[in-house]
Amino acid sequence: MMRRSLTSFNGHLVLTAVVARALVRAASRLISTRAWLYALTLMLLSLPAPAATVSGTIQIAQRAKARESLSDIVVWLTPAQPDDAPPVVPEHAQLLQKDKMFHPHVLAVPVGSVVDFPNADPIFHNAFSSFDGQIFDVGLYAPGTSKAIRFHEPGIVRVFCNIHPSMSAVILVLDTPYFSKARRNGKYQIPNVPPGSYELRVFDERATAGPDVKIVVNIEEGQDQVAAPPVHLSELGYVRLPHKNKYGLDYPASSNDLELYPGPAR
Repeated sequence: MMRRSLTSFNGHLVLTAVVARALVRAASRLISTRAWLYALTLMLLSLPAPAATVSGTIQIAQRAKARESLSDIVVWLTPAQPDDAPPVVPEHAQLLQKDKMFHPHVLAVPVGSVVDFPNADPIFHNAFSSFDGQIFDVGLYAPGTSKAIRFHEPGIVRVFCNIHPSMSAVILVLDTPYFSKARRNGKYQIPNVPPGSYELRVFDERATAGPDVKIVVNIEEGQDQVAAPPVHLSELGYVRLPHKNKYGLDYPASSNDLELYPGPAR
């Protein structure tokens, strides 16, 4: 009797242990599932909102040159609320000097970017800027070499060569990652723009009259394509003005873009 009770008691103990182990396994699976769901929720919440591509057209009423390409026009978006300003990631860009020209003529970069100025000509160059924006002077440097400048502040930087007066370029330093250059026909696309309200801005070096009103672009949740209102500009009356050298003086009469520059006078 005692033995049967003991056996029955032991059998009860064995049954309890089996059930306990099964409950522990089920609880572990439940906890793991909940942890996985929690981690998945955090991951989904951390993902950026779906972004849109903003498309539009630049329309020039009176062009300075009838058949001139519009590919040097820059468009960009800035948040309507300053507190919504997106982070800007600097880039490493290049403004090539070749055939006594800057390539490209207009360069747009995020603020903080470094721009290289390689000299691919068989002559000396001296890129500089003394206008509004960031003033700099890379000095005289030989063929096959390069200089670099980091642009710390947003603005329009007009670049010239201290040796060749016909050389000029523009660097747009922007405090937004949402920018693009137009194509030859004036059409443009700005990709990866998250939902929000933005002001559309434009730079055309030859523009003498810009949009009369602020252009606002609104992107709603779930939109992947947004058409911006057309931008109307005028280049009527544009005249390319002469500029001074880096010393604020007229270029000497001997400055001839056809001659090879041998280096500084000794």
